[in-house]
Amino acid sequence: MGKRRSGWRERFGHVEPLRADVRKRILIHAVSVGEVSALRGLVPLLAPHFDVVVSATTDTGLARAQSLFGASHAVRRYPLDFSTSVDRFLDLVRPDAVALMELEVWPNFVARCHRRGIPVAVINGRLSPRSFKGYSRIRPVISPSFRRLAFAAVQDSNYAERFRSLGVSDSLLHITGSMKWDAAQIADDVVGADRLAAELGIDRSMPLIVAGSTGPLEARGAPIGHDDRSGRPPWCEEALMHAACPKGVQLLCAPRKPERFGEAARALPGCVRRSAGPCPPSTRTNDRFLLDSIGELRAAYSLADIAIVGRSFGALHGSDPIEPVTLGKPTLIGPRFGDFEGTVGPLVAAGGLAIVTADRLHQNLVDLLASPARGTEMARAGRECVRKEMGASARHAALVHGLVERSG
Repeated sequence: MGKRRSGWRERFGHVEPLRADVRKRILIHAVSVGEVSALRGLVPLLAPHFDVVVSATTDTGLARAQSLFGASHAVRRYPLDFSTSVDRFLDLVRPDAVALMELEVWPNFVARCHRRGIPVAVINGRLSPRSFKGYSRIRPVISPSFRRLAFAAVQDSNYAERFRSLGVSDSLLHITGSMKWDAAQIADDVVGADRLAAELGIDRSMPLIVAGSTGPLEARGAPIGHDDRSGRPPWCEEALMHAACPKGVQLLCAPRKPERFGEAARALPGCVRRSAGPCPPSTRTNDRFLLDSIGELRAAYSLADIAIVGRSFGALHGSDPIEPVTLGKPTLIGPRFGDFEGTVGPLVAAGGLAIVTADRLHQNLVDLLASPARGTEMARAGRECVRKEMGASARHAALVHGLVERSG
């Protein structure tokens, strides 16, 4: 069943109007939760100088923006890319300049801003091989929008080459790193972790593997998401983790999407489900756990002896590995991480993240559990890499500051 979206009136540009401000106004647009969270380091750097408005597309992104910035900044839903919707939105928000997080180069939005003399730039830019392939198919249609960008501040040289190919000139390309590094929170403890362990009945004396943001896999002869009515356990990342988990080791899986909780439970026979309420160790009969809740993955990662980053063994292009790395966990990721190559690459190069294939996952887990020193070194190298990569928010702030000052 598909996701039910809300806020349709706002999607057509009917947002709460903003009054004119004595200061210039910058609109920063981020699609969903990950992009919004990456703004935590940038917005405070711009707020003393400009009126900052944050927009988001998804319901979860909008909720995250409200929780992070709503107390001191206006938060609005981004419009659908219809001319009337965009014009209505721009009339009501009245930005002097726009910064688009990561990509989001929608032709009508860029064109309507161009007509009004509102400069538009991309910040924290990334363009995965999959997205680049899609854009390349419509290059004659999309290139004018890329050529109209005031600049594109991208995460690495690979992304820069793709933006260049779509029309951004060399003089307007800046390689600034990723702001996601700045949003990382290096910590040894997470509030709520002890309670989570106690209520799930996790045995703290036994090793625990936490597989986060898990997703479906291609079933034999069936597409991703195929609903097998045979009654057999589904073939998905949770089933892969269950099969690969060494004997005597606990496994907790946290699916990325709530609509998959039921499927994930079927793939983990007899699992203890977070939604079932407290389950103390004295009543626990299994060493499989399902985090079918929202907002507790960080706490779960903090309990892990080894972390595995999901949506990376099928065709879903990966998940962000930064969080378990910052929590000091030896972290593994599958070979399909195209949407996160900007963070996976530096971590792998530093020795703080290992890429593993499905057929080698079991042996990799056995080897890592047998060598605590190797796990400790991975964790140290990962955290050091995160610290080294920080600083992109300040570089982006300087570019955005110049963009807004030159506007109007």
